[in-house]
Amino acid sequence: MDETITPAERVRIGLSGWGDHDDIYEKGTKAGEKLGMYGNVFPIVEMDNSFYATPSPERMEKWAAQTPDSFGFVVKAYQGMTGHARGKSPYPDSRTMFQAFRESAEVLRQAGKLSAVLFQYPPWFDCERKHVDILRRTREWMDGFPLALEFRHQSWFAGEMREKTLAFMKEEGWIHTVCDEPQAGEGSVPLVLEATREDVSLVRLHGRNAAGWHSSGQPNWREVRYLYRYSDKELEEWKEHIGKLLEKTRECWIIFNNNSGGDAADNAIQLMDKLGMKTPEKPPGQLSLFGEGEL
Repeated sequence: MDETITPAERVRIGLSGWGDHDDIYEKGTKAGEKLGMYGNVFPIVEMDNSFYATPSPERMEKWAAQTPDSFGFVVKAYQGMTGHARGKSPYPDSRTMFQAFRESAEVLRQAGKLSAVLFQYPPWFDCERKHVDILRRTREWMDGFPLALEFRHQSWFAGEMREKTLAFMKEEGWIHTVCDEPQAGEGSVPLVLEATREDVSLVRLHGRNAAGWHSSGQPNWREVRYLYRYSDKELEEWKEHIGKLLEKTRECWIIFNNNSGGDAADNAIQLMDKLGMKTPEKPPGQLSLFGEGEL
């Protein structure tokens, strides 16, 4: 590893989605202008709208063109590919669904802007043989693409399964998604500071709102599930965690997903500051990117 490269240069910090973070945009910014402005603030983004519908290749081309050459997208896999979808599928079969997603993600890969495709599985996707088979099939059908894996059922990391799960991810070439989330029963996973690939690890910070974690299906779940603001002490802890991950992997990508209360951008910039990274200037019309007394 090149010792002239500092730890901060091996870290990329960004947010989940680019449309909901008003603090980083000038007042009155139109929706179609936000991604371009986002790319001047953060070097990476989690594309979450792809979870609800596979973007057309033309739309992917547009988004790729709006971002800097060095920008990266973590594209969330379409919900039908991870077992989340309910109701009638817009695709005749699973293979067609995967192929449509491949054609969409290929646009970003050709542009050099596809960091990874994120497969986040639901809480009922537990550690069973049939689910391991699904993961193997998914890896096969997405061959050639960088894939990140996130679980939401603690059985994958319970007892002796922890090491077996990590070994499986290494063998299959999955990027381990390290999660910071509420410890709220079997539908959540513990913090596992391990890398499964030498090149990169992904971290998703969901907040620690245990009361809101199981709010899926409720009318206001978007408003409460990720309602959390990381404290200065918690971000200091994450600075240490990132240092440990960088002992095991070349790069670390950090995505803040605590969006419900508009805290993700502030927390991301605070962590950038703690790591000695260059932080963005506040946009015109914004008093501060940070909350009162945060720095």
